[in-house]
Amino acid sequence: MIPGVSNRRRFAELSEQEIVALAISSEEDDARIYRTYAQRLRGDFPGSAAVFDGMAAEEDEHRRRLIALHQQRFGEVIPLIRREHVSGFYARRPTWLIENLGLERIRDEAEAMENDARAFYERAAAATKDAGTRKLLGDLAAAEAGHSSLADTLVAQHLGDDTRGAEERTAHRQFILTWVQPGLAGLMDGSVSTLAPIFAAAFATGDTWQTFLVGLAASVGAGISMGFTEAASDDGAISGRGSPLKRGIAAGVMTTVGGLGHALPYLIPDFWTATAVAGAVVFVELWAIAWIQNRFMQTPFLRAALQVVLGGGLVLAAGILIGQG
Repeated sequence: MIPGVSNRRRFAELSEQEIVALAISSEEDDARIYRTYAQRLRGDFPGSAAVFDGMAAEEDEHRRRLIALHQQRFGEVIPLIRREHVSGFYARRPTWLIENLGLERIRDEAEAMENDARAFYERAAAATKDAGTRKLLGDLAAAEAGHSSLADTLVAQHLGDDTRGAEERTAHRQFILTWVQPGLAGLMDGSVSTLAPIFAAAFATGDTWQTFLVGLAASVGAGISMGFTEAASDDGAISGRGSPLKRGIAAGVMTTVGGLGHALPYLIPDFWTATAVAGAVVFVELWAIAWIQNRFMQTPFLRAALQVVLGGGLVLAAGILIGQG
């Protein structure tokens, strides 16, 4: 291949046989993806897994009809042509990129797949002259457009109110375990543990820039440490807490945010103004933590507020005392 020149072919350059072959390989790929979704969901969401099993079976039927058409018109040998061989053609994301997606995101991905397939069949039907081929491709375009109805039928068949409620509770629990819990732990660690070094540096030096640098270092360092600790402590296989990468990101980012919240005010040159703003930020952070505990962890608000505000107040007082010592 000449450097800088794509080896992909344009859709308009494909023969009718190649268009049918491309449709066959696309249906095979989509069926595999749906079965991968089903396997991914079967443990926690058996009802939704059954829906994707049904959609994979529908793609298998499309592939069978296309192969029969190819045998009738072009013979037994099907050219090897796939989506990635055609310039500008839609592509599917590798399944390993979506294996940790939530249930609703997987359903959205499936809907996008059906829309892409419908657009392909409409374009393919317009590019063919044979009446039988054009009819089949048009029928498949209509079938892909109607897959939302198929999905609704399968959902009604496999997802009763009890099943849907159970799946929604499982999805909510997974969201809490994967994102909220490690993020909350990070926010608490970043907000509380950095209070002492930041305010100690502030009252020891009276220099807002030096205090900001201490706060930045403490926040970033704590975020990196917390993120790696969370990711390495549990791979999620037994505990069911989800992807260690996601949990590590949630914990690390929120730890850093928690510390930076009361470090950034020290970019203000005036010491007492910066300290007053930082104190107000600390107040907001601690109450936000109490709200998150109440909202997502079902901790009574007053108890959460007492724990967080009391703990944060003690750490803040320790930092100020040490800085003045």
